[in-house]
Amino acid sequence: MTARALMIQGAGSDVGKSLIVAGLARAFTRRGLRVLPFKPQNMSNNAAVTVDGGEIGRAQALQALAAGVEPHTDMNPVLLKPETDVGAQIVVHGKRIATARARDYAAMKPSLMSAVLESFERLKARADLVLVEGAGSPAEVNLRKSDIANMGFARKADVPVVLIGDIDRGGVIAQLVGIKTVIDPDDAAMICAFVINKFRGDPTLFDDGYRLIEQKTSWRGLGVLPWFARAGELPAEDALGLSDARKPGQCKIACLALSRIANFDDLDPLKLEPGVDLVMVRPGEAIPGDVRLVIIPGSKSTRGDLAFLRAQGWDIDLLAHHRRGGHVLGLCGGYQMLGRSVADPDGIEGPAGDTPGLGLLDVETVMSPQKTLTRVAAAHAATEQPIEAYEIHIGRTDGPDRVRPFAKLNGEPEGAISPDGRVQGSYLHGLFTSDDFRKAFLAKLDIPAGEEPYHARIESALEALADHIEKHLDIEGLLALAR
Repeated sequence: MTARALMIQGAGSDVGKSLIVAGLARAFTRRGLRVLPFKPQNMSNNAAVTVDGGEIGRAQALQALAAGVEPHTDMNPVLLKPETDVGAQIVVHGKRIATARARDYAAMKPSLMSAVLESFERLKARADLVLVEGAGSPAEVNLRKSDIANMGFARKADVPVVLIGDIDRGGVIAQLVGIKTVIDPDDAAMICAFVINKFRGDPTLFDDGYRLIEQKTSWRGLGVLPWFARAGELPAEDALGLSDARKPGQCKIACLALSRIANFDDLDPLKLEPGVDLVMVRPGEAIPGDVRLVIIPGSKSTRGDLAFLRAQGWDIDLLAHHRRGGHVLGLCGGYQMLGRSVADPDGIEGPAGDTPGLGLLDVETVMSPQKTLTRVAAAHAATEQPIEAYEIHIGRTDGPDRVRPFAKLNGEPEGAISPDGRVQGSYLHGLFTSDDFRKAFLAKLDIPAGEEPYHARIESALEALADHIEKHLDIEGLLALAR
């Protein structure tokens, strides 16, 4: 029997599509269906490494977890990873194929539809239900001609659409009715229903608005979904979703909000620690003087973000923090920045050249075309605690401080530590999801760790999300729309 499919599109960006697909994946999986998530095209620097050795958007990895399956490159066949304001790395079926400016990518898009449809058909062959997530909004009619992410895909693959409106940002009636007005009538015919998301307060106060949307659009309403309070416990994909998990009175850990911050899911387990007050240091802000640890996260443009970091004055703040006895941890691109220099002779991340690093570690990095993309099992050198992690980077880093490794990987040294032990760098992403390592790492900073395992917390939040959706939406109606 051929799998059914249903597409969840949004009236705009950040309306909650990713979370709703994750919740539906868990709800339908609990009913005995084999559910697989799919997003034709995604734009995110927060990527996950898949079981088949590629990379996809973090949201699809969370949706796979919700469905109880391993993430696979077919779940997100086209991934765009922004490197500048006008250019991005193009990843197809998990592998980088090019770096292109926005205008050049627009011309390239139609040729990628075949890759998108190949992945979709492979997923359908393995599933009872494929839940498809759109990107942005179908109202972006200026992009419709070459679209592979919303109605272009829905029409080509004949997948019915449910449209999500975000009432929290206001104007939800205009969002939904306006989309019906501006899109092509044949595109509008693909939309079968709508859902109102992020409602706060008494939902009966929206009854008249709900009926008006149904009348003006002829789409069926499938429910009003109240604000889901535990959303912040689940990994976010968009850097715009990064927020402080402020817990006044606890030990402060600061993270620099770089302009091209990547794989910031490294922060998620720390954010949930009851003893940690996680502070995102925004552009124009100084690094607080009372933090125990400063994290320099991954970056999609290491040399570009080094310049950005210096423009904020964070290089001066970091030196002062270190002089006061503070600790610094650089992850991936952040590790590269901590060294003496970052060289990009082939211009892989931008113009070719050599940029002085922060000089807090005696190492040097040279960018190279080969990309390391793998899941790994390592051991923390200082405590011997196991670390389940992944690597996703270009460049090789070496130098005298590598004699003091951060971890051991297949018996070989990984990362580097300064002679005083207070500056550490590593290429390992996702390391803090390993509970015993996280506890040991925080203990060395005199920060108490909580007892609840990280993955148990995520599972609990996914179960609560599925319960929330089951309670407030017409789940049977949604499933009946799939074809």
